[in-house]
Amino acid sequence: MAGLVSQLALLAVLASSGGLGGLGWGIGVVYAVTVCALLANGITRRGSGGFGPADWITQLRALLTGGAAALVADSFSGDVPVALLIVFAALTILLDATDGWVARRTGTTSALGARFDMEVDAFLIFALSVYVAPLVGVWVLLIGLARYAFVATGCFLPWLRASAQARYWSKVVAVVQGVVLTVAAADVLPHPLAAAALLTALVLLAESFGRESWWLWRHRKEHGGKVVVPSGVRTAAAIVVIWCVLVLPADPTQMTPVAFVSIPAAGLLIVLTALLLPRRWGQAVAVGCGIFLGCLLILKALNMAFVAVFGRAFDPVNDWFYLGPGADVLGDSIGQAGALAVAVAAIALAVAALVLLPLAALRLSRAASHNRRLSARAAAAIGFVWVLLAVTGLQWSPDVPLASTSPVPLVSGQLRQLQLDLADRKDFAAQIILDPLDDGPRDGLLEGLRGKDVMLVFVESYGRSALSDPAISPGVKAALKAGTKELEAAGFSSLSAFLTSPTFGGASWLAHSTLQSGLWVDSQQRYNQLLTTDRMTLSGAFSQAGWRTVFDVPANTLDWPQGQAFYHFDALYDSRNVGYRGPKFSYATMPDQYVLSAFARLELAKQPRTPVMAELDLVSSHTPWTPLPSLVPWGQVGDGSIFNPMAALGPSPESVVSNPELVKTLYGKSIEYSLAALFSFVRNHPDPNLVLIVLGDHQPAAAVSGQGASHDVPISIIAHDKSVLGRISSWGWDEGALPDPSAPVMPMSEFRDSFLTAYSQGASAPVTGSTPTLSPAAVPGDDVVPSPGLPSPE
Repeated sequence: MAGLVSQLALLAVLASSGGLGGLGWGIGVVYAVTVCALLANGITRRGSGGFGPADWITQLRALLTGGAAALVADSFSGDVPVALLIVFAALTILLDATDGWVARRTGTTSALGARFDMEVDAFLIFALSVYVAPLVGVWVLLIGLARYAFVATGCFLPWLRASAQARYWSKVVAVVQGVVLTVAAADVLPHPLAAAALLTALVLLAESFGRESWWLWRHRKEHGGKVVVPSGVRTAAAIVVIWCVLVLPADPTQMTPVAFVSIPAAGLLIVLTALLLPRRWGQAVAVGCGIFLGCLLILKALNMAFVAVFGRAFDPVNDWFYLGPGADVLGDSIGQAGALAVAVAAIALAVAALVLLPLAALRLSRAASHNRRLSARAAAAIGFVWVLLAVTGLQWSPDVPLASTSPVPLVSGQLRQLQLDLADRKDFAAQIILDPLDDGPRDGLLEGLRGKDVMLVFVESYGRSALSDPAISPGVKAALKAGTKELEAAGFSSLSAFLTSPTFGGASWLAHSTLQSGLWVDSQQRYNQLLTTDRMTLSGAFSQAGWRTVFDVPANTLDWPQGQAFYHFDALYDSRNVGYRGPKFSYATMPDQYVLSAFARLELAKQPRTPVMAELDLVSSHTPWTPLPSLVPWGQVGDGSIFNPMAALGPSPESVVSNPELVKTLYGKSIEYSLAALFSFVRNHPDPNLVLIVLGDHQPAAAVSGQGASHDVPISIIAHDKSVLGRISSWGWDEGALPDPSAPVMPMSEFRDSFLTAYSQGASAPVTGSTPTLSPAAVPGDDVVPSPGLPSPE
């Protein structure tokens, strides 16, 4: 315990003088606790009566080595006082000749003292090699890792664990390693000379270990035995696994090496129950803790996946729905074989977590009950350090304290989310009932669009990032500017702004239902609840006013009875009934150009006919954004077979997954394609009675849009009749198809009421301008083609 306190005091002195930061503190604390625990174990197992004079010198060397290791760790996050590092290392090496001499003169030599002395040497060499490696080359780490590789190999080869014949040459080689590394760390030699000296030291080290191994091999029959992993190694492995699971961040942005240096107090629960409860009860609690840890690891993995893709935490009520269908999207991205392999690996890892972590906890519990005194001391030391760190508030960053409280924040957050989700059903039901359209007069409904064909076009993953990210925006902005000129040449005008989508990275149907219903539908629970009601939608309003209503959902491969019952559309087009004979393009069952061409053929070309209001989904800009079709002359679209050669062009989805910059480029190109197809369609179908509402459904995944990106999506209203845009002139939207970054932003849930108010005579729906009432759930999963009975991607 005196060594632990002394080490902490040295770290405090270094920190107060400005020579030590958070990373150094963490490494220094872990080192101090580890040395204290190992010494206590050695004293207990060997029945030593305590430290002799030489051992106290070795303890001083260990103290200096801990200081050096802390400085080395801190060097990766900033400048450190190199002179102080060299002093620590030099004093440790000089004192190495003292402790042995004192032990022999005082008759206090012991196996424990010799082992303690050797391990201090080994760790100093390891720490110095870590510092020198960035200066000279990563191969220098071989010097520091040699000792530990030798010990690890001995776990599986019993004859390597035997005591070799004592050789003075081995001590000389050990000193050479320390001296050469210290000189190299001081950076006083030319780099070629320092590298030559280090290479010579490595050769000497290899010769020393090689000769010792050869001697042990020749005498292996005397020290043979079964290949058995020592009990201590298994216990140490169990501690490391439990430690890592507890401190593993639930947010991938915090996944840094320093996060694993935190001390999790929760791990002491297994040790304390083993010490305080009868053995059988303690082991039962340990198994329960292991199962909990397995579930915790799975939860953290899910949370990291949702943060990485959708920019928000995993929702325990709503998000299980997306795991199965998400595999379908993954299949479109990396191929069905790859998706199957990922799914099998995920299931195997989950099963392994639920099996191995209970075994690890049981191993730790048994070790604690068999070594009560050592376990109590170790628990007390770790608890003392944790309290000290918690009181001082030391942390790597605002979200990564050295004294980890994991898993309390994550579990409490999940429980709170569960409570809010359960309460939200009643709250959302009340919002559904309170519809301003229910009581308003229907005379003059949508009178301002009488005789117009209205196309509500959702461009998949078309978010603000497409206009703001320097890696994406140049091409997209150019396409919008060119499109604006193209529209003007055809006699069309446009106004643009932004809507705030309820979803991010996927789940387009939440955005579609939000826009159509005038409610904030940001969870699968709310979506399912909404589709069982008769809430008025935009499509329903157009139907009541005499329009034919159509939905065109090319991603759908199955019937959609829930959509028919809620939206009451007159026709539904999907991948099966538009005459397409061309190839798939990953997720997209057909190119956007064909979707628009088929709609014109099946609806707009009919004569005579009533005006049509249609919602169309353009999905060529859906992940994985490759391969991507090209535009062809509209007269050659035909049945889509002209696109057959294009499906083999461009990189494959699985080949680009690991290249974030290329993925961004491909995303931008896909948005450019979808917009170009749409503008070209308007130019080639210049109907003066055509009105388009073009918007994105959500931002692309966080891997493209970035962590913390907004939920904003661009929206444009395009019309040939200038009176159509005149009705929304008070909205303050920007002219053209490219909105300025400072353009107005409206919650997507307000669009229905605002739109119907603008284009109806005597409609009572107000433009509320209020903040939407949010569900407690964050944004659910990815766009998927539904299985029977599941919601459509609408």
